[in-house]
Amino acid sequence: MNRRNFVSTALAGAALTQVAAAQPAPVKLGIDLFSLRSQNWSPFELLEYAAKQQARVVHFSEIRFIGSLEPENLKRVRRRAEELGIEIEIGMRSICPSSKMFDARAGTADEQLARMIDSAVIVGSKIVRAVLGSSEDRKSPPLARHIEDTVAVLRRARSKAMDAGIKIAIENHSGDMQSFEVKTLIEEAGREFVGSCLDSGNPLWTLEDPMVALETLYPYVLTSHVRDSAVWRVPEGAAVSWVRMGEGNVRIDEYVHQYVARCPGRALSLESIVTAPRVFAFRDPAFWDAYRDIPAWEFERFLELADRGTPHPAPPRAPDQDSARRREREDLEASLAYTKRLLGI
Repeated sequence: MNRRNFVSTALAGAALTQVAAAQPAPVKLGIDLFSLRSQNWSPFELLEYAAKQQARVVHFSEIRFIGSLEPENLKRVRRRAEELGIEIEIGMRSICPSSKMFDARAGTADEQLARMIDSAVIVGSKIVRAVLGSSEDRKSPPLARHIEDTVAVLRRARSKAMDAGIKIAIENHSGDMQSFEVKTLIEEAGREFVGSCLDSGNPLWTLEDPMVALETLYPYVLTSHVRDSAVWRVPEGAAVSWVRMGEGNVRIDEYVHQYVARCPGRALSLESIVTAPRVFAFRDPAFWDAYRDIPAWEFERFLELADRGTPHPAPPRAPDQDSARRREREDLEASLAYTKRLLGI
């Protein structure tokens, strides 16, 4: 991207943000239940809690949160969600058979994805969220191999998904892919039934500015995970922490306004995760073995964020499990309150 294009993009983004701020679009505020991963609640308790928080969408991002894929359980969850006026989205973990994250004990990737498509129909979800893997899959074999394997699984599921009216939302997950790689995967698999579950925190784990991810993937977005992040320079390279909404330095206000304007009708689901700093030691030449495909202009935008950042302290260790669970809820509720104020809802 040359300087003229970069400036044009920045100006267009600023104008779009001003319009979105002046005329807020209707927002489907949601909760990704990974935000409540330690609560050990039933799906019905999770739905009740989400209703109290005025969430319009509940994103069951992993099977464990919905209890089981037994049809009777899914029907009961659907009935309760409908009674509460909540839209359900469901998801799973890796569908890449070569990923270190893939769990072959649950069946082949094809079998697992087919089961989730059937479950989505029963529970009333329009999508199935899935992932390739994690940052471990950037190392060996090459990430391109994992993308090819994931595309092959998706292509084999095309007819089933299309017949069921279900779309597969691939997340940029845990440092696995930059946004241009997700875009490639979607287009090669078939964007008529594959799209993006756009996560705002994970781009930083691939040395990517979240705004770049939004600029690249917004035409493909089916749903989202939203959280704030802090990034700053350290002697080894840069450190990243996920933080409560409003406590980071990645322009999350602008990100949210642009998401609402560019992805109308799509869920804005908070995935609240507060972490200690993770260091990306890019001053070590060996670090780049897993990141040689990163465009220089994108890395420069990541560095601009880091250069503007200041160290963010690690969250204090909870003295016991009950305290940890309470803090998890407090983190989510603080982020929900911030986002509601931001959007005037």
